[in-house]
Amino acid sequence: MAVKIKQCTLKDSSLLQKLSYETFNETFKAQNKPENMNAYLEQAFNLQQVEKELTYTSSQFYFIYFKNEAAGYLKINVDDALSENEGDPESLEIERIYIKNKFQKLGLGKHLLNKAFEIANAQNKTKIWLGVWENNAGAIAFYEKMGFIRTGAHPFYMGDEEQIDFIMTKSLTSKGENDVYSKTF
Repeated sequence: MAVKIKQCTLKDSSLLQKLSYETFNETFKAQNKPENMNAYLEQAFNLQQVEKELTYTSSQFYFIYFKNEAAGYLKINVDDALSENEGDPESLEIERIYIKNKFQKLGLGKHLLNKAFEIANAQNKTKIWLGVWENNAGAIAFYEKMGFIRTGAHPFYMGDEEQIDFIMTKSLTSKGENDVYSKTF
């Protein structure tokens, strides 16, 4: 499989914005009102916001390429960038992990999770967590398969609508034990 993961830089802001719009829209458009989707997309993924997030030192973005095409991306947060338990020195948050629909079911999400685990291990984090929409059954099943368990919930606003994201957490152990890709294939 021709898979490559590359850290995003400010020079990648336009591609990251395009990929963010596309993957978020593909994932959630059918379940949300168009006005709420449009409001969220404009607020979360306008170029100025993307550039701001790319320059924040406690966050990192990574593209995943499949056969030289950008197939998805990962955003991780640590320390003061965490959206919950801000400043928790023990945890790494996966804020976003998206794969284009046409690249799903190829194991690319597992590659991105491995990247997050690799970074967490390098930074001596003891847990990794994420928020996932309560109505996204496919993603919830994927994270459960990868060893995450539901540990809480928090609100997520899609335009004027309050939705609930489940918080899912995985405790980290010694290096190498969190390599989900090698354990699931």
